[in-house]
Amino acid sequence: MTVLFDRIAFIGIGHIGSSLARVIKRDGLARRVVASARNQATLDKAMALGFVDAVTLDPIAAVKDADHVVLCTPVGAYAEVSRRIGPHLKPGAIVSDVGSVKLAVVEAIAPNLPPGVHFVPTHPVAGTEHSGPESGFDTLFEGRWVILTPPAGTDEAAIARVEALWRATGCMIERMDPAHHDKVLAITSHVPHLIAYTIVGTASDLEEHTKAEVIKFSASGFRDFTRIAASDPIMWRDIFLNNREAVLEMVGRLWEDLALLQRAIRMGDGPALERHFARGREIRRSVVVARQHIPPAPATSSGSANAKKTTTTTTKKNKKKS
Repeated sequence: MTVLFDRIAFIGIGHIGSSLARVIKRDGLARRVVASARNQATLDKAMALGFVDAVTLDPIAAVKDADHVVLCTPVGAYAEVSRRIGPHLKPGAIVSDVGSVKLAVVEAIAPNLPPGVHFVPTHPVAGTEHSGPESGFDTLFEGRWVILTPPAGTDEAAIARVEALWRATGCMIERMDPAHHDKVLAITSHVPHLIAYTIVGTASDLEEHTKAEVIKFSASGFRDFTRIAASDPIMWRDIFLNNREAVLEMVGRLWEDLALLQRAIRMGDGPALERHFARGREIRRSVVVARQHIPPAPATSSGSANAKKTTTTTTKKNKKKS
């Protein structure tokens, strides 16, 4: 595999960052991988797991001489982090991120980068509900999409290097306008998380004996909601605050649809309910055809042949089920 970067620095090294770092170490995509985080215990764990070469609590030290800096903190921290590291980025360096929001990210980071530094925002549409460096695995991105939202005028050579990195992870690549990205992700990711947090929160407010029965007899739907609701609360707080307009627009549409379903149930309108449910079934079939229904399979060990074997086996099983 071709070395893409001499030194790559991660600011934040949780689930997504550590998964990307594992691929980089596995395939030798960078000569040196450095990570910075606010917590020494996080950095110690990253070093122990072996997917970084050096760690530091100081983000300025981490980005020194880095060809590529990847921001993996919650998006609410991007503005402050970019202000700190901006003056210390070398000419020609590339800055990217892995945030689930893009318009606010561009507005937060771009003004803090000096001339000659290239900004290529990215969003790998992958992940699990787990967090921390120990939760990452090197097959997380295989068969998933990564969306790039480079501002107009971004150096094409810099974009190509970022695309090459993500292509090496097994991702499929799409470019999008930041505002359009935020509207699409509001309905495919952000609102579903909001619904999951709401339903699980409603269950937690039930009387104790009822709540115990809800947990005891959890059907697959509620189990899926609890899995989603187990996601990092700080990360999702920042996503909703930084994509509020698109989220609120989609929540408004959801309320309108719920009102129609509520009326159909009240009026005993079976055909209306059936039409609505059939439409949902068709969407599910489209997701299966696009092969985006298969959950990412955690690797048994970073970069091992067993990891890829595990993913292949999981894929075959899910194909049979679907």
